[in-house]
Formats: sequence, C-alpha cells, structure tokens
Amino acid sequence: MSESAEAESSVESDDAPPVPRARRRGRTTLLIATAAVLGLVAGTCTGFLVQADREPTKLPPLSQPVVAQAKGEGPEPLSAAQDHRVKTDGDLRKLLLPRPKGTKVPDWAPEQDGWLDLAGYAHSLDHSDREFEDLIKAEFRRGAGVSWTVGSTYSTEIRLVQYRQEENLSAAVQASDWNVEGASDSSFPGASDGMVYLFKPERKAGYLPLYKAQATASRGDIAMEIWIFDSKPIPKSKIMDLAKRQLERL
Repeated sequence: MSESAEAESSVESDDAPPVPRARRRGRTTLLIATAAVLGLVAGTCTGFLVQADREPTKLPPLSQPVVAQAKGEGPEPLSAAQDHRVKTDGDLRKLLLPRPKGTKVPDWAPEQDGWLDLAGYAHSLDHSDREFEDLIKAEFRRGAGVSWTVGSTYSTEIRLVQYRQEENLSAAVQASDWNVEGASDSSFPGASDGMVYLFKPERKAGYLPLYKAQATASRGDIAMEIWIFDSKPIPKSKIMDLAKRQLERL
C-alpha cells in the first residue's frame, strides 16, 4: 500500500463517528450475581441458626385485668321527665295546656279532637295552597291544637306542630318563619328562639279594633305557636305567661 493510500485510510479512520458498543452480559457479571445470591443465602441461614440458639423473648399478655361487673340488671330507663322523646313520641295532645274552665270551644277551630292534620293546619294559615306545599317540604309529621273563646271578642289558639327532621331542622325554621312586620318583639327564657310579638291593632270602619299577640318557639322537633286575639290591648305579660307555661310542658 502506498503512503498516500495509508494516509487516506488513516484520515477516514479518524473522521468516522464512533460506533456504540452493544452492552452484553459477560461471564464476569454472571459470576458476581451468583456470588451475591450465595452470600445472601448464607447470611439468612446464619441468622436463623443464631436466633435458634437464643431464648424466646416473652411477649406482654394480651388479656387485661378483669374488671368486676356491677351488680344489678343495668341502669333504669329514663323517665318521661328526663327523656324528651318519650314525651314527644307519645300523645302530642297531652302536651298542650288544658283549656281553662269556663271557656268555650269555637266553631272555627281547625283541630279535630285535639289533632291537627296537614290540610287543617295549612287551611288555618294565609295562602293555604302555598303553605300546604311548604309543609310537605318541611317534613310535616303531625300537629295538635287547642282553642278557646271568652265572650264574643277574646280568643286563644295554641298549636304544636311536629316535624320528622330527617333532612333539616324544620321545627326551628318554621317557628321563626312568620311575618311580624310592624310588631314589637321580646324574647322569653326557656328556648333560644322563644319570642313574643305585639301587633298594632287592625281597624276597620263599623268594626271593633282587632288586637293580636303571638308567641313562637321550638324545642327539639316541635314548633310551638300561640295567638291571642281581643278587641282591646293585650298585655305582654299575658302572652308571655302563656308561652312560658306551654313551653314548660314540652
């Protein structure tokens, strides 16, 4: 080969890009891997032999000290005075204040034998069609009421309306959802939402003035509603006393 040919061959060899070598697993790698596996097996066997020569470690007892059982058949069930549900799941009419002696049952009373069904209660309110739908949404369960009149101008109505409350706290909402615009209000103890309202008299030519007082509160799943109507001013103490006494029975 000539010098020029050798030079060209040398230049081509220097300028050619390097070809990456294939990475193969040689015999050395296999030997190293085998030695590592043998070392791991030997170490594991040694550990078992060392552990076998040792005394077993005592574990803490799983059982706890025995507690002496109290004598008797267990606690007594709560009485109606202590368990709210015992009272409210019973006869709702028994929670109403009794009708005072000497008073009369009005012909327009919506309750039947003390019970107040959904239709009867909705009919006693303004916009009864809308109220009927709203009471269904509020999960109306049942109601009870008592009404009485004294003379030809004085009347009282008390309503206890119970809700299922599976989705919402409807009793508290319904007890506070009243149009009391223009009325003076006062709270009364015994319920966080207990309120009494005294309204301005309604006057119409040819008629006696109409005064109205209202009390609302809730306890548990029951909304309490009380109204007093008269042709003369109603003392706040009168509606307040009636509300307190009724709330005490819930």
